[in-house]
Amino acid sequence: MRLIRWGAVLVVSFVVTTWLAPGFTLAPLGRYLVDIAPPQPADCILVLAGDMRGQRILAAGEIYRKGLAKKVFVSGPAGLFNFTEDELAIPYAKRMGYADVPFAGIPMTANSTATEGRQALPRLRQEGCRSMLVVTSDFHTRRAGRTLRAEWPDMEVRMHAAPSDDFNPDKWWTARQYQKTFYVEWSKTFANWIGL
Repeated sequence: MRLIRWGAVLVVSFVVTTWLAPGFTLAPLGRYLVDIAPPQPADCILVLAGDMRGQRILAAGEIYRKGLAKKVFVSGPAGLFNFTEDELAIPYAKRMGYADVPFAGIPMTANSTATEGRQALPRLRQEGCRSMLVVTSDFHTRRAGRTLRAEWPDMEVRMHAAPSDDFNPDKWWTARQYQKTFYVEWSKTFANWIGL
């Protein structure tokens, strides 16, 4: 009986704290999804697919301009009006002022971060990449980093977060799009933990 009482007290305390100070209880759940370190030099940069607004590829262009890597690869799963994503992303980046960046596409058939890493690996090895700066959306960095380190055990992987209009880790509960991104990414994170 005492255990049930303490459990009820904890639940009520959590609900009241969340109501009065949501940043205290909810923000850590959003921040957990973001796992980055300051960019350091690497052999190559890889832009992961899945960004229809171009924020990832533009962030990669900025990293390249800082001299942190000499090669920039763009993942290119198929499926966008018979184009691969790299076929659309690279011209977009060039139109946005990154014509000086030597983007190179890696067309593939991947439909997950794990298969994306698996299918990109032969090309990355062929190009001499032993350390990698991986650019993806902020909310995707922890899961993508974990997945790619498992797929590339002999490669040094560092994550770089591109800004995302669809997520704010400190206020994810304040806008519907942030909430949707939070839910989807946490669902994928749980699936990743149990091996799905």
